[in-house]
Amino acid sequence: MKKYLMLAAATGLLATSLTTAQAEPGGCLKYGAAGAVGGHVANHHGVLGAMGGCVTGMYVRHRYRKEARAKAALYDKEHPGAKGSYEEKATAYDVEHSTSPGQMHSTAPATSAPNATAPAQPE
Repeated sequence: MKKYLMLAAATGLLATSLTTAQAEPGGCLKYGAAGAVGGHVANHHGVLGAMGGCVTGMYVRHRYRKEARAKAALYDKEHPGAKGSYEEKATAYDVEHSTSPGQMHSTAPATSAPNATAPAQPE
């Protein structure tokens, strides 16, 4: 029996290591678990915390996917005929424009010559 249990555990570990990981935020399970713990600590309201965490997780994931679709649409405008899913296109947009997930615009400061537009000061 121990042999079959170890074989099943090894098969399960191999199956989970072969799947690709999604770079999406938590979702209902992750946020729901955190909400349940928080609700339990806050006067034994674990179920209420889990429900609130689940709703929050679904909203965060919805916002992430909505932004990824917007980035994919921008990428399609710049590269007509590009192939791939919207996640791949959003990642390519992030790489090209130095953005990160959760931000539509680059956080890098604009480079310009100092005092290029300022008038010369008389001495």
